[in-house]
Amino acid sequence: MNRSEKEKLVVSLKSLFEDTNLMVVTRQSGLTVAESSDLRRRMREAGASFKVTKNRLARLALEGTKFAKLMPLFQGPTAVAMSDDPVAAARVAVRFAKDNDKLVIVGGALDDQELGIDRINALAALPSLDELRANIVAMLSTPATRIARVLNAPGAQVARVIAAYSEKGEAA
Repeated sequence: MNRSEKEKLVVSLKSLFEDTNLMVVTRQSGLTVAESSDLRRRMREAGASFKVTKNRLARLALEGTKFAKLMPLFQGPTAVAMSDDPVAAARVAVRFAKDNDKLVIVGGALDDQELGIDRINALAALPSLDELRANIVAMLSTPATRIARVLNAPGAQVARVIAAYSEKGEAA
C-alpha cells in the first residue's frame, strides 16, 4: 500500500469514525475466513459494521474525533465494530465473543464516553431502539384495545341473548 492509498484510507476511516455513535474495539486472533464472514454478516443484519484495521492508520484517523481516547487500545490484531444504534454493535460483538474465544472485546466508547468491558456487556444486554419503540407502541395500544373490548362487550352480550332466544324459539 503506497502513501496516497494510506492517506485515503485514513480519511475514509476518520469520516467513518465521525459518523458513528458506538465503537467497540476487539482483538481478533485466528478467526477463519468463514468465522469473520459470519461476524460481518451478523453485524450487517443488526445495522452495524465490523472492520479490521491497521493500528497505526486507525490511530491517525482517531485523532480529533470523539473516539480519540481509544487510541491506546489499538495494539495487536485489532478490529472495530461500529453502529449508529447505541446497542447493535455491542450486542453482536458480545454474543459472537461468547461463542468464539478468538474474538476478545477490549473496550469501546459510546459517543465521547469511554466504556470498559463490563459496560459494553451491560450495553449489549439492553433492548435495541427498535425493540424499545415496539414496547412503547404496545403499551400505548393496550389501553385502546381494552377500551374497545369494554365498549363491544354489551353489544356482544345482547347478540348472545338474542341468539339464545331465537334458538329457544326454533326448538319450541
